[in-house]
Amino acid sequence: MSVRPPQVFGNTQAAQTNPLDLEILGEKASALGRAGERVEKTLCLLRGTDTESPERTTRLKDATDAVYGYFIQRELCGLRRHQDVIREYAIPNEVLVRLGAR
Repeated sequence: MSVRPPQVFGNTQAAQTNPLDLEILGEKASALGRAGERVEKTLCLLRGTDTESPERTTRLKDATDAVYGYFIQRELCGLRRHQDVIREYAIPNEVLVRLGAR
């Protein structure tokens, strides 16, 4: 048996979206927000670490991992250009170089 939406909804995109798709979109957005918070936190810790500190290498790796995960999550959401995000978060070149972005 096939089920059609009522004609009053027409052929709009909203009428063709099923609840599971909406739930998936919500989870993607939530994951992107969490990844962004992780980027902020790790970059803040990196900026607060002295360049001569032995912790710097660990914090640089953590920041690189966080940025990498954020970029992947953005791409999963269909956002391919990262230039604005790089500028907004002020991601340092030393992190981007480790990602192969520069």
